[in-house]
Amino acid sequence: MNGGRKREARVLKAFYDKKLVEAGCDEAGRGCLAGPVFAAAVILPKKFYHPLLNDSKQISEKSREVLRPIIEAEAIAFAVTKLSPKKIDQINILNASILGMHLSVEKLETKPELILVDGNRFKPYPFIQHKCIVKGDSKFASIAAASVLAKTYRDEYMQKLHQKFNYYGWDTNKGYPTKKHRAAIKEFGACKHHRMTFRLLAVDEK
Repeated sequence: MNGGRKREARVLKAFYDKKLVEAGCDEAGRGCLAGPVFAAAVILPKKFYHPLLNDSKQISEKSREVLRPIIEAEAIAFAVTKLSPKKIDQINILNASILGMHLSVEKLETKPELILVDGNRFKPYPFIQHKCIVKGDSKFASIAAASVLAKTYRDEYMQKLHQKFNYYGWDTNKGYPTKKHRAAIKEFGACKHHRMTFRLLAVDEK
């Protein structure tokens, strides 16, 4: 299995345009019932390579934890932003995800000339062209790196929230709509970290 992951990781493209400074962008937590959405932007050296690097959902938690400090040390620039559940409820999860990516790009110490975005939806960032790439986190190294940072930062944050709200099981479900999570919402109610515009309970649980 690990060998398969390594072979898949090697097909990640190092860049979309060799001549441009590219920032890969991705988010983590769009489908969660609780917690912020995290977005990251990463500019990697054109020759960056690591055999474990891939879409964060396709590699283990251990691999993500190995990759995070390597990405942070070797990236030309990186930034991570979180958008609160309240903000998500105000502007919806898609807009919050895009806003988070914009804010991350804004924080970059090096200005990119091209933004590579995972998925098919994005809003133009002022004076910087962008390219939406479906499943881009499994195609381009910079997007994969952004997915790893967004995922690890968010998981770490949800672990901290779990210490005060342990009955929701956020240490394992990270806020996603698992049976345990929804059962806890039904028993204890929602808290300030839940996204109130989301369907917190399944239809048959209301």
